[in-house]
Parts: sequence; C-alpha cells; structure tokens
Amino acid sequence: MKILIVCSTSFYNKIDNIAKNLQEKGHKVNMPNCYDAPVTNDDNKKMTKHEYLDFFKRMYYESRENISKVDAILVLNYTKEKNKEKYENYIGASTFLEMYEAFMQNKKIYMMNDFPDNMLLDEIKGFNPTIINGDLNKIN
Repeated sequence: MKILIVCSTSFYNKIDNIAKNLQEKGHKVNMPNCYDAPVTNDDNKKMTKHEYLDFFKRMYYESRENISKVDAILVLNYTKEKNKEKYENYIGASTFLEMYEAFMQNKKIYMMNDFPDNMLLDEIKGFNPTIINGDLNKIN
C-alpha cells in the first residue's frame, strides 16, 4: 500500500522510525510536505505577507497532489506541548485539511492515536478514520 504520512512539523522527529517500520512491512511511504526542509516560525517571520500566503497556497495544492498518489494517509497525532500547555492527540489545521482532502478523495485514513478532544472532534470522527493506537500492523 502507498501511504502518505501527515502531521504537525512538531512530530517530524518521529517520522523516520515509523516510515522504516512501514517499509519493512512492504508499504511504500511518502513523506509530508517540506519534510526535507521544514519551514520554521523564524522562516515565516522573514517572509513578506505575499510570500507567506503563496507558501501556504502552494502547500495546499501539493497536499492535494500528494494525496492523489497514495492509497491512504497515516496521521501522526501525539501530545504537543505549546506555551506550557499540552494538547493530547494533536491535529493542527493543516493536518485537518489533509484529512479532509483524503476523505474527499476516498482514501483510507489511519490515525496513530485516539481522537483529539477539541472543537473539530465531530468533523474528524466524520472522516471515519481507523485508529491504530500505535500498532502499524493494523494498516492494511
């Protein structure tokens, strides 16, 4: 199966091990946008408003194209710490949009962990993802 990993850039440090494990199971793995050169908040601050908007527009179109080339997406949703707060099973706005795009393209959606308890809970549940609770063997 061809799988695209999607997640917050905060979780990019977890991708290599997961991708290797999936590949050992016979899957082909595609990495998230900007995986090889993540854009940081400092990078964003250096962009003009126009460059910043163009960057996000380009990322949205790349996501759509990347999702069209795979059978499924794997959402890495771990605990994220931001400003001394913890967000369990975090799914950010861009990842949510990638889940939506996968749903609209009738792709399988796998989530590494349970649903986040946030304002998008019902919408995320509506995508009918398969929650694997860390068990990559459940991806088939």
